[in-house]
Amino acid sequence: MAIWKKILLGLSGVLGVVLICGGGFAYSQTSAYDESMSQIYEIPVPKISAAIDPDSIARGSHLTETLGGCALSDCHGKDLAGGRTIDIGPVASITAPNITNIIAAYSDGELARLVRHGVKKNGQSVVMMPVQDFYWLPDEDLAAIIGYLRTVPKSDKVPPATEIKPFGKILDRQGQLPLDMARFMKDLKRLPPPPKPARTREYGAYVARLCSGCHGESFSGGPIPGAPPDLPVPLNLTPHETGMKGWTYEDFVKVSKTGINPKGKKLNSFMPFEALGKMTDDERGALFDYLMSLPPKEFGNR
Repeated sequence: MAIWKKILLGLSGVLGVVLICGGGFAYSQTSAYDESMSQIYEIPVPKISAAIDPDSIARGSHLTETLGGCALSDCHGKDLAGGRTIDIGPVASITAPNITNIIAAYSDGELARLVRHGVKKNGQSVVMMPVQDFYWLPDEDLAAIIGYLRTVPKSDKVPPATEIKPFGKILDRQGQLPLDMARFMKDLKRLPPPPKPARTREYGAYVARLCSGCHGESFSGGPIPGAPPDLPVPLNLTPHETGMKGWTYEDFVKVSKTGINPKGKKLNSFMPFEALGKMTDDERGALFDYLMSLPPKEFGNR
């Protein structure tokens, strides 16, 4: 009996050490996240002015609804006054803010800095905004977006506040889920200027940034780190047997506009059909051609 008591006491001690170490790790990671989010970034404000001509405003509206993804239901919503809340279990509860009632406080250059670097007016980091998806947009496109945003009617809607939970802060610090966007963008390798919009694989590589946040840098899909079990699992976009092998461009057009894949299966609404369906033929074609040129990768190799 005494030997078992010694074993149990020993195990209790080991468990206590594990819990203490785990607690210490969690505390250090969450503290580092909080400290980073309070940091002031000395990033110069770009010299970009809002476009005012009708063609540029139309271009800005298009980009806001497509490549920028701003008007998606899971982002700022069609009226840009805040979309639906994304509940990621123990990670976070995220609701994009109402940008119509804060945009007036930003200069054109400050808005450009926000889109390109993830830095707010006060110099601190924005939370979760997928800057890595569209930071590559050239100056003229940023000017067009800003010009369009200046025309959107103000809304008094008050969306719920975003809450980043301890597990989410740990995932951010471990590089598994970018939430502290200014820090993430500071270390991100910069892309060269994009080519002119056209149905080319080169332009498709830039358009595909819209997909990488969910489907991974390899575009092979798989569970998003830290996501709860009920969150849809992104699919494989590479030409692999577990992905898009054998797809035609007509198949891709259909799924982007209807959400129904070549096998007749309705995909989850978490897929941003709102943006894909409004792409131009050049944008959609460039994206498809690029995805089909990727090395085939088995599902889940994010």
